[in-house]
Amino acid sequence: MDMNQSSVPAPRLPLSMDVEYRRSYARHSDRGTLRNISLTGAFLETDVLGLGTNDKLQVTFIVSGRRRNLTATVVWKNEAGCGVRFHPTNNRDVQIVDDLMYFVESKRETRRDVLNNIFRRVS
Repeated sequence: MDMNQSSVPAPRLPLSMDVEYRRSYARHSDRGTLRNISLTGAFLETDVLGLGTNDKLQVTFIVSGRRRNLTATVVWKNEAGCGVRFHPTNNRDVQIVDDLMYFVESKRETRRDVLNNIFRRVS
């Protein structure tokens, strides 16, 4: 399935991950924080003014020591940041987002298991 065909956003996972991003025409990078992510896009929290709808970005991910630049487009914005849609160019682009989502979800499951064990012992 082509990830760019659907206009309905995929389910998002909450996270807090600092990333570097650069507008496609800019010479310097800015920093922001991904607050949620899906295979199709993410919410990028940033205080950088001037990002506009349809701006093209290069978002740099670092997952398990792997560094990957992923192209994205700003699809909406508000005072806290912007929603971006990913434009993967190959399977490695898709894989790094999938790996990041797996890492976030497995960390959440581990935390849930620890809390459940604590609650079982206390009750």
